[in-house]
Amino acid sequence: MKFVKYHGLGNDYLVLHPADLDGELTEHQIRTICHRNYGPGSDGILLGPLPSSQCDFRLRILNPDGGEAEKSGNGLRIFSRDLYDQGLVSHTPFTIETLGGNVTAQVHEGGKMITVDMGQVSFDSSKIPVEGPQRDVINETLVVEGEELTFCAATVGNPHCVVIREEISAQEARQWGPFIETDPRFPNRTNVQFMKVLDHANIQIEIWERGAGYTLASGSSSSASAAVAYKLGLCDRDITVHMPGGTLHITLTEDFLITMTGPVTKVYNGYISPEMFEVTLNP
Repeated sequence: MKFVKYHGLGNDYLVLHPADLDGELTEHQIRTICHRNYGPGSDGILLGPLPSSQCDFRLRILNPDGGEAEKSGNGLRIFSRDLYDQGLVSHTPFTIETLGGNVTAQVHEGGKMITVDMGQVSFDSSKIPVEGPQRDVINETLVVEGEELTFCAATVGNPHCVVIREEISAQEARQWGPFIETDPRFPNRTNVQFMKVLDHANIQIEIWERGAGYTLASGSSSSASAAVAYKLGLCDRDITVHMPGGTLHITLTEDFLITMTGPVTKVYNGYISPEMFEVTLNP
């Protein structure tokens, strides 16, 4: 089984092409491939290109826990780079179908920089979803380990909970992220961002990704966090998002359409031995 590994600001994915697979990947195979001790290791698997009746290409995004994600900004940039490396796209815009909606992407700088139109952000509780009456989920509170946190929720095709803090840390994201991800008010679980506003053009976030855990960077998290900062009047519509892995540039329209631009780096090509799947993973 062949794969290509890329990362977007340290958020790494393995791209698997359907033609190289014997059949559907099992949960055990997905978890083993993504495991950083038992497999090549990654924050997820990008399976494609697949045929689409709506777009030029279709992409499936598989999480390390074996589940499937609706959308991933870094994943979409990496998938776009792989399409470019295969000679399937040029520098002309093209479309990609995901579970979280269709997007338009464009490759720049020989594949090293990618722009993705991520779609429209919504704060509507019924679309995210968030339990309770239908409303925009803005400046609500939740309590984690005795700490009262203020959050906003949003969807960019996948769910996000943005916690606004004066100071943020990786330790806090690792400590509180799992509790917030699985909080009952989020029936589909949620991605979690801890956000500090630096000024009207810059925010800083730490990320706990649903199904993947602590993550160095995330395109959809950057998009949701930037949208929250703009919604609250804390930032303008051109925002640089600072993460442990690096920065992404987000541009919003007045009605919350998101455009994301950021880098992709190719790491290596590899082969997976069938022997790898004979090992039973520890819980």
